[in-house]
Parts: sequence; structure tokens; C-alpha cells
Amino acid sequence: MKSLTIKILLIFNVLFFYSCKAQTANDYVTFYSNVVPKLNTIVPNKTQFYGQNFSNFYNELLNKNIQVVKLGYGYKTDPGSKYYVLNVFFEDSDLWSTATDNEYQYPWVSITFEDEIPNQIKTMVLQNQGLWNVTFVQFFSNMKIEKIEFIGINGYNSQDRSLK
Repeated sequence: MKSLTIKILLIFNVLFFYSCKAQTANDYVTFYSNVVPKLNTIVPNKTQFYGQNFSNFYNELLNKNIQVVKLGYGYKTDPGSKYYVLNVFFEDSDLWSTATDNEYQYPWVSITFEDEIPNQIKTMVLQNQGLWNVTFVQFFSNMKIEKIEFIGINGYNSQDRSLK
């Protein structure tokens, strides 16, 4: 009888584990299906933000109910030594892991600025563990946008990795 109870518990735990994983994948699909159509409404008009302050673009994201969760920064050219590019991401770490595990696309936006991003960005990102907050909103608010690229918005399981 003890052996039967242990087997039942083991089977229950395995089924519970797999149902949790399926729920997480479903959560990612729901997230993706919510945020990407909103991003796609901005794509045709992205050039209207060129030469404008980042705050204008950020307000457009907020108006579309799109929340930035994480950020990264990068070079304008490869190889490079000066930071001009801000990458903004919309999913938290759990959803990011789910996307990675399932080979799903991550929706994100790459913003290239006309002027160099001050080097203090490295310290700020480290201090905040890459999490977006009001300090970053203020830091980038008056920087002029040169170019905007939307990445990962061709379908969560699409092999099309082209930029928009």
C-alpha cells in the first residue's frame, strides 16, 4: 500500500510539473498576443519620432499601454566603443525564460540616438539590474532619436527574424 501511495504521489508531481510548464508557455503566448499588436500600431509611424526626444516615443508606448520592463544598451557600429543604442524589453525574467525554453521570439525595440549615451549608463544598468524605472525615463527623455527598429514582432513562434 505504501508503494502505491508513493507511485501516485510521484505521478501527481510529474503531472503537476508538466501542467505548470504548459501554463507558463500559455502565459507567454498571452503576453505576446497582447503586446505585439500594440507595437505593430506604432511601426508605420515610427519615423515621426526621428529627431524627436525619447520622451515623445516613450509616451506613445505608455499611451498604447505598453510597459517597458528591462533595458540594455549597445553600439551604433560593430565594433564600437561608444553607446548610442537603447534596447527596451517588455517581458519579465520568467517570461523571458519561457520564451528561451520554447524558442519563441522576444518583442523588443532598438532605439538609436543621434548623440552618444553617456557612459554612466553602464553603472546605472548594473545598479538597477537592467530593470526599467523612472530614473531611466528621465535619463533618456531629452535624447534625440535617430532610428527605431522593432524586433521579434513577426509571431511568437515565427522563424522570420526580420526587423521592422
